Amino acid sequence: MDLSDAYANGPYIAQAETYPPRWSEAARGFRAALAAEGRLHEGIRYGDGAREALDLFLPEGTPEGLMVFVHGGYWMAFGRSDWSHLARGAVESGWAVALPSYDLCPDIRISGITRQIAAAVTVAAGEVAGPIRLAGHSAGGHLVARMPAPGVLSGEVAARIAHVMPISPLSDLRPLMQTGMNAKLGLEEDEARAESPVAMAPPACPVTVWVGGDERPVFLEQARWLSEAWGCGLVIDEGRHHFDVVDGLEAPDSEMTRTLLHKA
Repeated sequence: MDLSDAYANGPYIAQAETYPPRWSEAARGFRAALAAEGRLHEGIRYGDGAREALDLFLPEGTPEGLMVFVHGGYWMAFGRSDWSHLARGAVESGWAVALPSYDLCPDIRISGITRQIAAAVTVAAGEVAGPIRLAGHSAGGHLVARMPAPGVLSGEVAARIAHVMPISPLSDLRPLMQTGMNAKLGLEEDEARAESPVAMAPPACPVTVWVGGDERPVFLEQARWLSEAWGCGLVIDEGRHHFDVVDGLEAPDSEMTRTLLHKA
């Protein structure tokens, strides 16, 4: 069975082509504003590769802690500078926010991206004291869900994770082997299972799975699978689709931001 259409988002979202330029414009504006105030540290290295870097956005005063946002794009698209505006809600709430880029498939395997994000979280944790809250969208939701697994992060960094929010996550990678995109992802059974959060033991830290009510059925299923496997909370954000479900991170008073930063 070919599941390519089931995992296609753009064809089912009105004016889908307008979203990436809007994201980039909002991201540029937010970066410029914080850079002008000296509250943006760009291009902090966490590895030797060209894309192994993160941007760190700082609040006014001492940070409450660190929030890390990991972008999506099916592990094949985008970078940290496309999503800077999603740091706004946490920054205005007093948190430092790190946004990493990572290498993209087919130049790297998904398991390699997991290791890169672990390195990025570790470097960011060294920059900011206090609790760590992780959020990621789509493929980024998969990546943040992988972070609490034993051995992915050092014990010291893992102990600081206070909340994980996978947003519209890909929690079981095995169905993606039946899509056309697997020509680039290169998933095989062993890696697909090893990289699937649903196959992991539930983490000790709090987790909230978040998904849009108007998403494709497979994304609602993927969110439910993770919530059921881990016995954690599930929020279905009615009226939201795959491209606008992350918008809440821009606002400090949104339910998404409040849940991410205050759930214990």
